[in-house]
Amino acid sequence: MDADFAFDRGLDAALIADLSADLRDAGYTADAVRDAWGPLADTAVGHGLHGPALTALAGRTDAAATLARLLFLGVGTARDAVDAALPRVGAAGLERLALARIDGDEVVPQALLRPQDYGGTGDAGDTGEWWIASDLDEAALGGPLPTGHVLGVGGASLTLAGLQLTTPVERVLDVGTGCGIQALRARRAAASVVATDVSERALAITRLNAVLNGVDGIQTRHGSLFEPVAGERFDRVVSNPPFVITPRVAAVPEYEYRDAGFAGDDLVAAFVSGVGAVLAPGGTAQLLGNWEYRAGADGLDRVREWVAASEVPLEAWVIEREQLDPLAYAELWVRDGGTAPGTRGTPGTRGTPGTPGYADLVGAWLADFAARGVTGIGFGYLLLRRPASGAPRLARYERVTQPLGDGLGAHLGQALAAFDALAALDDDALAATRPVVAADVTEARHHLPGAEAPSVIELRQGGGLARTLEVDPALAALVGASDGELTAGQLIDAIADLLEVDAAALRADLLPRVRELVFTGFLRLA
Repeated sequence: MDADFAFDRGLDAALIADLSADLRDAGYTADAVRDAWGPLADTAVGHGLHGPALTALAGRTDAAATLARLLFLGVGTARDAVDAALPRVGAAGLERLALARIDGDEVVPQALLRPQDYGGTGDAGDTGEWWIASDLDEAALGGPLPTGHVLGVGGASLTLAGLQLTTPVERVLDVGTGCGIQALRARRAAASVVATDVSERALAITRLNAVLNGVDGIQTRHGSLFEPVAGERFDRVVSNPPFVITPRVAAVPEYEYRDAGFAGDDLVAAFVSGVGAVLAPGGTAQLLGNWEYRAGADGLDRVREWVAASEVPLEAWVIEREQLDPLAYAELWVRDGGTAPGTRGTPGTRGTPGTPGYADLVGAWLADFAARGVTGIGFGYLLLRRPASGAPRLARYERVTQPLGDGLGAHLGQALAAFDALAALDDDALAATRPVVAADVTEARHHLPGAEAPSVIELRQGGGLARTLEVDPALAALVGASDGELTAGQLIDAIADLLEVDAAALRADLLPRVRELVFTGFLRLA
């Protein structure tokens, strides 16, 4: 479908409200869709294979199955079935909303509209689910994506949505909003959200998704990075930016949803060094990004340089989740949307091994990396903060590669609060606090056969960043006894007496590690 999206011509709020009611009455939910085609087909759909799901739906005429075929899978459906499934809106209403077109007795989808779990609050009426419109995917199109494709909710989108801080704020900026999933998520904790994108079509889809889900307070603006909000300040900035490193050569297509036209990792560098200008004092920014390892230099050191380049001093907590070599990275993104070499921006053959142009595309990526001496590419999470006052204190760059759970935003917020609380405590004040071990912490002891004393003691975190820490007997004893009854100083003195070591020396050793355990969530201060 071309860029003249119906929502550019004004939203029909009443019609969209009717669509929302129809979807709700039809029971068009994520669980209903999964139940309709089963776990194997659901996994196949996630891999872009719709055959098993269509087989499971064959012969079903109920509303949920009809909508799953038409709006989830993007398959043409009989008009009378669509009219029955959406009695208020019907096929004609979907056409007015540019979600489908009518071709005789068939309704042909022009966009996807999928239910998406987001985790409800438990309040009455909060189902924990949205309907999210996006462009037709490759399986529905039967070929590669157009370069202006507006992506739906993918793994990266869900990751950032789960990372978003949950503490209430006034104003949030969503840079590169796409289908609007981050803006919707941010609005749950913010009085208002400004969502920006270089794609007018993405902004139109964001507006639709906001109205469809009854979410107000989201304003859309067109433009790149921080241009649309120059001179304004926000309490929080979130962004899943088009950070994919792409060769700047004519044979490689530019997909707006993943590529902003910058060379190398310059897009993330520009974001990091420029976001301070739109942050209010005490404001935070959260984004996903890639960074290059060049000529053996550590990629996280590059991120440090970007933070240092900010004219507004920033604190930083950067977590690298994985690192790929240039070949693996090239193949990942060629498969994601690669097309055979040709005119820039013109879709061609799907980028898979053995198809025409695949090797040339991978070669273009490798040549681009070689020109900059790139030996690896890191991916991870960035949390930046403009200090409310004074100089930056938080500068944490780490690698966390273990599997993580969902909904890390609350944990990150608690860690920031703990950091601020600890910054106000010198060692004597910290020793006077009463630590309490977190409820999700367990201990594992490993013994050599026949040995009485453990050779390894580990503290394991069930939530948060799921950290595992190897500790010595003194720290293990302190954590094990941290029930809020005794102060940290009293615990250390008792442990020193038990181990027959100098109490002052043990205090100097343990208190810095207690700070780390409080920040990472193993301990809290009563």
